[in-house]
Amino acid sequence: MTTRVVVVGGGFAGVACANRLAGEPLVRTTLLDRNGYHQFQPLLYQVATAELAAEDVKFDLAKMFHRHDSVRTRTADVVSVDPEAPSVTLADGTTVDGDVLVLAGGAQPNFFHTSGAARYALPLYSVDDAERVRARVLELLRAAAAKPELAEDGALTFVVVGAGPTGVETAGALAELVRDVMEHVRAKVMLVDLGHIVLPAFSEKAHEYAVTQLKRRGVELRLGTAVSEVAADHIALADGTTIRTHLVVWGGGEMAAPLAARSGLPQGAGGRIDVRPDLTVTGHPAVYAVGDVANIPYGDEPALPQLGSVAAQAGDWAARNIIADLEGDGRESFHYRDKGIMAMIGRKAAVAEVGEHRHEMRGRFAFAAWLGVHASLLANAGAEMKAFTTWAEEFYLRPHHRSAELLDPTNDQVPPVGLATTRDG
Repeated sequence: MTTRVVVVGGGFAGVACANRLAGEPLVRTTLLDRNGYHQFQPLLYQVATAELAAEDVKFDLAKMFHRHDSVRTRTADVVSVDPEAPSVTLADGTTVDGDVLVLAGGAQPNFFHTSGAARYALPLYSVDDAERVRARVLELLRAAAAKPELAEDGALTFVVVGAGPTGVETAGALAELVRDVMEHVRAKVMLVDLGHIVLPAFSEKAHEYAVTQLKRRGVELRLGTAVSEVAADHIALADGTTIRTHLVVWGGGEMAAPLAARSGLPQGAGGRIDVRPDLTVTGHPAVYAVGDVANIPYGDEPALPQLGSVAAQAGDWAARNIIADLEGDGRESFHYRDKGIMAMIGRKAAVAEVGEHRHEMRGRFAFAAWLGVHASLLANAGAEMKAFTTWAEEFYLRPHHRSAELLDPTNDQVPPVGLATTRDG
């Protein structure tokens, strides 16, 4: 008898789950994703800072699974979940039923109720987000190149909120971009965080290295102070400082995608769905939650961090447990293989703590580790690695002279809008 599995979300977790199930003759998988493509989130900041095109980091799900007759992909927005059925309802009103449901809907930005942030700050959690940041950056650079006096109004002051990997990578890349492009006009990149440490999940030596590399690139650090307001033309800090700016990139935290709240399932930290060690939801043995939408307990930790490697391994493990059920072998608790944590601070500057014992690397060795982990994630997703490896070689080795192409107003067809902007307009 065929088992129908419905997987919601085409991120690392959902794709890994569908990949594992694809070879099972008695499983039919439906993979639902609102975009219809897998987006490689670790490189979104590269799209935002004009190193990569959006097409380089998104992979069509139908093409990824075209060789697997047992996997059907469908571009659809899931608006509600019935864990009892189990089934999901789509935005067009249709219902997709299954025998097993795997929720892998990912995350959304967490603005922590900061005034104006949801309207004026630009998050960096999707390809669309990255393209919005890129368009805004290029628009401001071109405007200031034509009228240098706009710099006094904050046109060339770029603020990044959040000193975790997303914020650090974005701030470092933005600083290198403006240095390459704006040779004769002073631009400023600021990194703001409530905490007192850059890359808090890393070691003290890594903190020091990251701070040194950021400052070397001209990034101004504002640590130990919260953002109290984001507006169209400024950002206000809790210490009373007001900074004139027309670009605020938000890397200040994430929470579960809206689907978690709509599921009716128990939620914990970050609005994520709480799961059992075998990745199912208590009281719902046919419902799994994996990736950034889930709080996955592990050892003494109440939940594993929201990392691509965690998501991919959890998605694969959920599939293994589904197969184990079919074969009568019984489910097993999730075992995570820790590949470490890493961040790219800029060209030829990276920091990595690899493996369970956190062997620390910096510079080119950390860059190599970063490449290895991300190439592995691409391969696990069934994505084409040729463009990734070509980019990696050029990114690390080639000299950067991007001013002519990026300041050309016909490049990328960036729309001419005013200095003040919002996410929805």
